[in-house]
Amino acid sequence: IMEINDSSWEDFILVGFSEYPKAEFILSLFVSGFYTMTLAGNTAIISVSILDCRLHTPMYFFLRNLSFLDICFTTCIVPQMLVNIWSGHKTISYVGCIVQYSVALALGSIECVLLAVMAVDRFVAVIWPLRYAKIMHQRICHLLAATSWLSGFANSLLQSSLVIILPLCGHHHLDHFLCEVLVIVKLSCVDTSPAESKMLIVRLIILAIPVCIILTSYACIAGTVVRMHSAEGRQKAFGTCASHLMVVLLFYGTIMFTYLQPKNNYSQNQGKILALVYTIVAPTMNPLIYSLRNKDVKRAMRKVIWKDLV
Repeated sequence: IMEINDSSWEDFILVGFSEYPKAEFILSLFVSGFYTMTLAGNTAIISVSILDCRLHTPMYFFLRNLSFLDICFTTCIVPQMLVNIWSGHKTISYVGCIVQYSVALALGSIECVLLAVMAVDRFVAVIWPLRYAKIMHQRICHLLAATSWLSGFANSLLQSSLVIILPLCGHHHLDHFLCEVLVIVKLSCVDTSPAESKMLIVRLIILAIPVCIILTSYACIAGTVVRMHSAEGRQKAFGTCASHLMVVLLFYGTIMFTYLQPKNNYSQNQGKILALVYTIVAPTMNPLIYSLRNKDVKRAMRKVIWKDLV
């Protein structure tokens, strides 16, 4: 037993895409470009929504949370990935690996819940527009945001505690570019079925409940929009929801395909490509989707830029 425990403290080797060295270097340029855009775009969204008093609304409060979350999410993964590719050393310490998959799992879980909270915000805005300010007051917004963050870290704590007790028996090559829970579980030399069953239940809760909330919210919104007599009213309602819905589809589509498919169908190369989408591409697309489709954000950005130029 002591030998197993000692082997668990060795460094891990992140294989990544090292079987394709030329493609890996091109990928690193692609990733660094997307990471730069993620930092710039999300920082711009946060700054603009703080500086422009007209954006001090619940919708933009949650959008600031989402932007900050995306910055943290990509920063948890991308710098380590680029260092491994450019230095040629693919190692990550045991503690570093635990921290990475725990934090990444927490931030991904927070985004699941936060997107559901944003759907509820859009539901209230469309269904009860006259009572929106009264219902979505500052205290309830802070409570909903805190619930998102606490539930995400609780989910990470539960799943990480199930993974960390599994003996690795000297296997330390991770066929991935990041420390990821599903990959760590596959390194264990004991029967992982009990742990995986518990983790699946936790994943279903953190994914299924927000999905049900989102679907219910948008079903009610769709029913309300269809009954609207004003074409302008329908267009405005659709405009307030379209950006959020695009972000939901991009994030949830890849997450659910990765974590809820049968174990026998899981392909490691497929898993790495999907991970690139939800850890690197999605956080870059979020500010683009919200800024390009949102007149208020574009107007606020022009106002801030013009002030700086003057």
